[in-house]
Amino acid sequence: MDGIRLANRLRVARAEKDLTQEALAKLVGVTRQTIGSIESGEYCPSALLAFRLAKKLEKRVEDLFYLEGGEG
Repeated sequence: MDGIRLANRLRVARAEKDLTQEALAKLVGVTRQTIGSIESGEYCPSALLAFRLAKKLEKRVEDLFYLEGGEG
């Protein structure tokens, strides 16, 4: 599974809700830096955090996160 990474649409979903990184971070119990790192693809969230983000943004996890690159 070389070359595959977890990509996301978190920035777009956050903007749709008119939330700052700081506001979303407070809603899910992490730091603003964590949200920024997820949005930039530097950090892969745990399944629990991914579900928390999806719930607060009223999205499905699959709407926020997807695999990019490689064969699959």
